[in-house]
Order: sequence, then C-alpha cells, then structure tokens
Amino acid sequence: MVEKQKEMSFLGHLEELRWHLVRSASAIFILAIVFFVFAEEVYDNFLLAHIKPDFITYQLFCDFFNLFGMESDFCNVTFADKKLQSIKVTSQLMNSIWSSLILGIIVSFPYLLWEIWRFVAPGLTEKEVNKSRGFIFTASFLFFIGLLFSFYVIAPISVHFLYNYQISESIVNSFTLQSHIGLITNMLLGVSILFELPVLIYFLTKIGLITPEFLKKYRKHALVVVLILAAIITPPDIASQVIVAIPILILYEIGIKVSKRVIKKQQKDAQKSPRV
Repeated sequence: MVEKQKEMSFLGHLEELRWHLVRSASAIFILAIVFFVFAEEVYDNFLLAHIKPDFITYQLFCDFFNLFGMESDFCNVTFADKKLQSIKVTSQLMNSIWSSLILGIIVSFPYLLWEIWRFVAPGLTEKEVNKSRGFIFTASFLFFIGLLFSFYVIAPISVHFLYNYQISESIVNSFTLQSHIGLITNMLLGVSILFELPVLIYFLTKIGLITPEFLKKYRKHALVVVLILAAIITPPDIASQVIVAIPILILYEIGIKVSKRVIKKQQKDAQKSPRV
C-alpha cells in the first residue's frame, strides 16, 4: 500500500483526494437528510430546548444556588411570552435545511477525521502510523466534550441572559427563528472546534512550529486571544465569555504538557537512532 502510494502520480493523488471528499460530503448530506426529515423532533428537543423553563441546566443551577442559600433567576425561568418569528415565507424551510447541514457536519465529525486519516496515512511510515492511532478517538472525544459543554452550559446561560436582557420597558424583545438558531449552531460548532486546541498543539509541536517554551512565553498573549475568540463565538455578556475562556485556558495548559511530552519523545528517539 505504501509503495503504491509512493508511485502514485500527482493526478492520482488528486483523484484519491476527490473520492475522500465525495465520501465525506455524502456522509454529511445523508445525515442532513435524516435531520431534515425529523426536523420537528430536532428543533423541539435540541435546537429550541433552551427556551423551555424545564431545561435541565436551569434546574441544576437553581438547586446549586439554593444549596448555598442564594436566590437565583434560574429558579424562575420563563419564556412563555418569547415566541420566535419567521419573517420571510421561506425562512422556516431554509433554516431547517441550513441547521440540518450544520448538525450533519457535527455528527459526522469522527467520520470526516477518519477520511482525512485514510488520505494521509499511506504517506506515513509504519512508526508514525502506530504513534498516531489514537488521533481520531482523541480528537472526536475533545470535539464532543466541547459540544456537550456548549449545549448544557454555555447555550442555556447565553439564551437566559439575552432573552431577559432589556434596556428599557419601552423596548420589546422579539426574536427571529434565524437569529436564535444561528446563535445556537455557532456556539455548538465554535466551542467544539476550540476544544481541539491540544490536538492542534500536538501537531504543531510535531512539525517544529512551536515548543513548550514558546507556549509558556506567550501565555498572556494566548489569554487575550482566547478572550477574543470567546467574545466572537458567544453573546456579548461577560458570564458566557468567562465560562468559555476558562476551559480553553485549561486546554491550553494541557497543550503545554502535551508539547513537553512530544519534545521529550523526539529527544529520546534522536538518542536511540544510530548516528551516521
């Protein structure tokens, strides 16, 4: 397989890449069709779940604050008068198509990684393949941890804040379906991708672009970047941005540990390899 890959022409590589892309797009499209067919269930139980007062996060936050004898707005969550509007004739149709595609990308993420791996693996040595076997599992695990974190923590806090934020009683909040779904899908996808930070650091260290010393030196700069990214993918409230920033900073510190292990491993391999 390796020899065949080495002898493959440039056009052969392009053809191989094309089929990987076709299979990846097909997986996304098939899942998108499934989500579109069950759009009502997907919207009621997932995309619109955060505007229901009985959403589990609100109950847990209420119990948490009550445990310490503190009052909380999460104990009196109400969205009874918050009806989403569909302004254009095609809004609901186009929104269901777009959200189905986004969910298709999210759910098919492990398969997309596998297709990437299948394309890259033949060009690696046997030793490199063995070292990278846990790549798909680790990257998928971090991705779905980020997905769960954004769905159960960031999204409900953001929705509760934004739906109840009011400058004046003369102003009535009237949100569109597109703005709500856009808020949820952007947070889900954005936070999930941010949770891939340790994987990104691993590969950048492997190719020699960064070192643990570099990461430590620019830790403060990284904090600023993280806060900017948190401000982009979350609503403009401090609580949501801090909640996003904290796990990303933890992942950054984990990335430093990962980078150290990669460097140590490379140094050991360099010592074991015979000198010419």
